[in-house]
Amino acid sequence: MKDYIEERAVEIAGYIVETKATVRQAAKKFGISKSTVHKDCVERLKVINPALAIEVRKVLDVNKQERHIRGRYRYPGEKYLHAHIR
Repeated sequence: MKDYIEERAVEIAGYIVETKATVRQAAKKFGISKSTVHKDCVERLKVINPALAIEVRKVLDVNKQERHIRGRYRYPGEKYLHAHIR
């Protein structure tokens, strides 16, 4: 694995642990895709820093449990249903 990828994964993980950020928020902050954030934090980090990977996993699990509270739509077309009801 290239050094910059390892550095990025650790930096993203630190940000998520410190701020309790979601994958979406981390992706926006670092200017990368949600898929890259997820892969860095779930797969790559296990090899680089297993202890940090466990901490990030805890935050991501809490965020996943709370996502229904955050107000995101359940499926892509749902927001259009709400827009036409008004």
